[in-house]
Amino acid sequence: MSVSPESTAADISSAVVAMGDADKAASARRYFKTGPGEYGEGDEFVGVRVPDLRRLSRSLRGLPAGVIIELLDSPLHEVRHLALLTMVLNFSARGSERESWVQTYREAVVSGRVNNWDLVDCSASDVLGAWLVEVDDAGELLEWAASDDLWRRRVGIIGAYAFIRAGRADAILAVAPLVIDDRRDLIQKAFGWMLREAGGRIDESVLTDYLQAHASQMGRTALSYAVEKLTPDQRAHFRSLR
Repeated sequence: MSVSPESTAADISSAVVAMGDADKAASARRYFKTGPGEYGEGDEFVGVRVPDLRRLSRSLRGLPAGVIIELLDSPLHEVRHLALLTMVLNFSARGSERESWVQTYREAVVSGRVNNWDLVDCSASDVLGAWLVEVDDAGELLEWAASDDLWRRRVGIIGAYAFIRAGRADAILAVAPLVIDDRRDLIQKAFGWMLREAGGRIDESVLTDYLQAHASQMGRTALSYAVEKLTPDQRAHFRSLR
């Protein structure tokens, strides 16, 4: 089934379902921890690969906000993922509706529609973070990072990636005190990843100076992610500070 920016949410959802694969869906349910008590508990998958969703999103560039909001209400993970990928494309078009897309994104996060790490990671920096770089205000990321909710906090961390890509470490360094003591795996990984990116994209001293001062406070996973691209001697040194 072909879809276009004129397609309805129902038609787009049907197209995603038609692309599904039962074996891939079963694997995704395990990978994204959808069992009882796990972080993705109850999420539904049909088994569509991310590259296929990205290709489909390109054919939906220009999809109206109302349809994207309908797609974000879907119980199917891949349909929500497609909605976010399409939102990123629409936001990146730099039209007059950019601020409106940011508000739509905020509402999607608050309402629990952006509720797994891949959904956060494909959208937080490219919509919310990019907008905050544009208006030169990282303060909102601190509000997200201060939340106890797993996904809102991850939005605050990953949103800082837009600032890192713009050559600015201020956002992640401001977020850091709010998340350094959180030992949840998905927060640890995101935090360490952003520190590593700041060191690689801006200046290694941004990372090493931070680690020299704070490695002793960091969780093992966050530190492991942060030092991944340093030399063996550097990695050994910072791990010895824990």
